[in-house]
Amino acid sequence: MIRVLVADDQALVRAGVRMLLQATGDMEVVGEAEDGAEAVRLAERHLPDVILMDLRMPRVDGLEAIRRVLAARPGARIVVLTTFAEDANVYAALRAGAVGFLVKDDEPERMVDAVRRAAAGEQLLAPSVLRRVVERFLAAEEQAAAPPPAGLTERELEVLALVGTGLSNAEIAEELHVGVTTVKTHIGAAMDKLGLRNRIQAAVVAHRAGLVDASFRPVRRGP
Repeated sequence: MIRVLVADDQALVRAGVRMLLQATGDMEVVGEAEDGAEAVRLAERHLPDVILMDLRMPRVDGLEAIRRVLAARPGARIVVLTTFAEDANVYAALRAGAVGFLVKDDEPERMVDAVRRAAAGEQLLAPSVLRRVVERFLAAEEQAAAPPPAGLTERELEVLALVGTGLSNAEIAEELHVGVTTVKTHIGAAMDKLGLRNRIQAAVVAHRAGLVDASFRPVRRGP
């Protein structure tokens, strides 16, 4: 059973999400929060597998709540709920460690799928969206290119580069002729070594380190 916390200041939204998720049979809404402060408190109490977090809430907003939850539980899987996909706060939330975002008028099936994938630790952003997010991050940070991350094996660097291209775990496994579990192991090891919270941050690191070119293709490393 996937345990979900829903944080949104609109009672109608919370009720709708609860009804949708509970009907799946494999999800349980363990708490509802009407503001960020309550979300942080309930996250500590219930330890949900996935948190659906609205960004615009009274008292403590969603962005600050994400920071507080992740400070206490770095492994928490938080999916942003937003009205507008281009909301500037979405990018700040992803940078803070949220694993993806959903637009509130998305198809219900997309939300259900997103919760399952978030609980499984899978990627939530479509390649086209990941590309836009990474470009936004790189433009905002304006940092000089960095050398390839130290301490990673060649295989981990290779997998990190493919994460940066936006490939899913299954696609990376097919590309490298290995199993999906092996890919997950390499990604997890690379992220642990680099102190990264999600694939978005991993993709940004891959681009900044020159492992991926401007066309989102992996850069072949010598010799």
